[in-house]
Amino acid sequence: MNLLRLPQLRLPRAGNGANHFGPLAYLGMAILAMVAFVAIFAPWLAPYELTHMDVTRQLQGPSAEHWLGTDENGADVLTLLIYGTRVAAVVGISVVGICSTVGVILGAISGYFGGWIDEALMRLTEILMSFPGILLAILLIFITQEPSIPAVIGALSVSGWSSYARLVRGQVLAVRDQDYVEAARASGLPTWRILQRHVVPNTFAPVIIQATFGVAGAILAEASLSFLGLGPQDMPSWGGLLDQGASYFLLTPHLAFVPGLAIMFTVLAVNFVGDGLRDVLDPRKLASH
Repeated sequence: MNLLRLPQLRLPRAGNGANHFGPLAYLGMAILAMVAFVAIFAPWLAPYELTHMDVTRQLQGPSAEHWLGTDENGADVLTLLIYGTRVAAVVGISVVGICSTVGVILGAISGYFGGWIDEALMRLTEILMSFPGILLAILLIFITQEPSIPAVIGALSVSGWSSYARLVRGQVLAVRDQDYVEAARASGLPTWRILQRHVVPNTFAPVIIQATFGVAGAILAEASLSFLGLGPQDMPSWGGLLDQGASYFLLTPHLAFVPGLAIMFTVLAVNFVGDGLRDVLDPRKLASH
């Protein structure tokens, strides 16, 4: 008989008076599903090859041949926008994946062991959080002189993990002295096993909520870097298209509006989903029902 079973969090069901996904959350999921579909099937959805350019049709408006017009090089804007979806998705998911993984591990270690380990890790997170993440990313990319997708992901991940670490540390401090954790220690379970089975799972709900909003932040950060010319150079990105469109805004304003709308709707969709998850998973709201 297992006396150390971890209490499980039961998600509320619709119709029982508890919080559940609202219409905006479902709208956000629908938009993100479309974004994911476009990112995965970009080569088949794009009307032209990524390398296609027609120098005789530069800065053209929307037409039957080019639904969203062409840029300064004669490239099809719709094609660039579709491939830019891949950059936004890869950067957003990768940055959050790295930051949440590192943050959960270091936060769990810090909160569980305490002492000088906790002190050192928390001072490090305070130092990293005192600098705006986007400024640190700009500095790192400027120093390395390598504006590529891996460089952008790495630069945004350097300080991004710190907020996850502090969040997880707080959650671990709240459960490390609970009876079931004490019983696990008394039974002789290895520390890593206690963390894996009885401590870290209790941090998942707030981490999932924060990670969802983190995807939106990473997409905005990548767009900002690309707008400044520090984003990936080998692939079109929404921020890069926005930068290019701003240069010709009076002549062809749609070049700036189109990527701007793509960024806005994607970030809004992620935030809608994040709000929905918070309504479902937030322990304080669960406790009130």
